[in-house]
Amino acid sequence: MKISVIGAGNVGALSAMRIAQYGLGEVLLVDIAKGLAQGKALDLADARPILKQDYNLKGSDDITDIKDSSVIVITAGLARKPGMTREELLNKNAQILKDISLNIKKLAPEAVVIIVTNPLDLMTYLALKITGFKKNKIIGMGVSLDAARFANLIAQELKLSTIDIDAVVIGSHGEGMLPLGKHTTVKGVSLDEFIDEAKMDVLVRKTVGRGAEIVSYLGSGSAFFAPSAAVAQMVKAIVKDEKKNLGACAYLEGEYGISDVCIGVPCRIGKNGIEEVVELSLTDKELGELKRSAESIRSLIKGLALN
Repeated sequence: MKISVIGAGNVGALSAMRIAQYGLGEVLLVDIAKGLAQGKALDLADARPILKQDYNLKGSDDITDIKDSSVIVITAGLARKPGMTREELLNKNAQILKDISLNIKKLAPEAVVIIVTNPLDLMTYLALKITGFKKNKIIGMGVSLDAARFANLIAQELKLSTIDIDAVVIGSHGEGMLPLGKHTTVKGVSLDEFIDEAKMDVLVRKTVGRGAEIVSYLGSGSAFFAPSAAVAQMVKAIVKDEKKNLGACAYLEGEYGISDVCIGVPCRIGKNGIEEVVELSLTDKELGELKRSAESIRSLIKGLALN
């Protein structure tokens, strides 16, 4: 199976490394910058004897090399700078993603495409419209990362292993995300049983601000270790047809009373991409917040050039 990662920056290169080391298929790392993907691919190949793994990973600066890929991950685009919201990246990254989407439509029409480029919900919607692919074939990787951050913060608060936490976050991948305490479990028991409302509010705020916090420390660029792990998890669910429940940015057509928006919700991920949108039982308050998050995305969609 051929898996292409477009964008050889920190997230793309680490995603390619993790996918290759999982043994999921032949991995192609592509970047428009001359030599960047090739150099990183050679470096990753040199690690094989040390790791005792015979993965197949190549680099290229030619987008046409993605031809006939089964899975394509798009990380290409500008990263956030300190003080910059994901939405401020919209105009800069929309043109990059539009060009890539047109190439995917022509060169790999059967691929399942995972979007990582920010602002993620908008870029997922743009890729769906430009490629014309079926909605299950275009997936945004966003709230699975947010859920991992939520779980990590919960584990630190409760002094437990992260393995014991199954966190759920829905909504946009940004300031409109909605960490759900009621649906998050600790050893199978709702988080609400362990944490009072005040502490929950603190954890939610920390989760929402985690990406910006990391950007503020790095000074240049954004997170890449956890995002690449989330990408590889999603690719594995597709390649291995795991039917795994993961948070993903999906195109909704009436689920949760929302239509014609790509937004983060629990999804069953398998060989066909999004095989089912899982509808949680939300309170009126939670549903209202999700719909507000969707409307925020919808208002920015109007600024996208879709043709």
